[in-house]
Amino acid sequence: MLLDPVNTLLIILKGLIIGIIASAPMGPVGVLTVRRTLNKGRWFGLVTGLGAVVSDMAYALLTAFCMSMMMEFLDNSPWVERFKLAGIVMLFLFGLYSFRAIPRPLPPSRGRGTLASNMLTGFLVALSNPLIIILFMALFDSLNFIQPTYRFEYIFGFAAIATGACLWWFCLTGGIDKVRSRFQMRAIVRLNRIIGIIVMLAALVGFALYILPQL
Repeated sequence: MLLDPVNTLLIILKGLIIGIIASAPMGPVGVLTVRRTLNKGRWFGLVTGLGAVVSDMAYALLTAFCMSMMMEFLDNSPWVERFKLAGIVMLFLFGLYSFRAIPRPLPPSRGRGTLASNMLTGFLVALSNPLIIILFMALFDSLNFIQPTYRFEYIFGFAAIATGACLWWFCLTGGIDKVRSRFQMRAIVRLNRIIGIIVMLAALVGFALYILPQL
């Protein structure tokens, strides 16, 4: 099967955006990654984030499978457009939640541990938060990421999601490592607010693109 180069590139770009946005909010995994970067070193923080990527990818694949089945069932029903609007609304609400979120402090870790054990705990902490499925639904829906006619291209799309997520953790831990002597945990709240504003603006743009053709 020949790939459609234009759609493949578009799917890859969407995947990168989804991977970054899904990883960026500073919830429990983000706080854990930051703290380990500060206390143990960059590589311990990075592998914690990579453990979260494995969990998030499992949830992303599950979400995509369920949404693809649902879209095939609905076919060209008017409900497809309504689900797209619902995804935009959910994305806006997620941005608002991120803007207002104040991460809870985590209990102190016991010892340094190995890179593998730090990665495992990052995976388990992320796995304990199935609400990420709602975020993936909103992102897939608002970005029109799930298109059953381009099944083979999604190999690259999901690889791009993982790449985007890994890039986020790589840049975050690298940045924190460079300013570790000046970094303060309240910076996480500011970061969440910036992320929330970006996501809400993206949702508003998506809503404008959704509503304009209907005027």
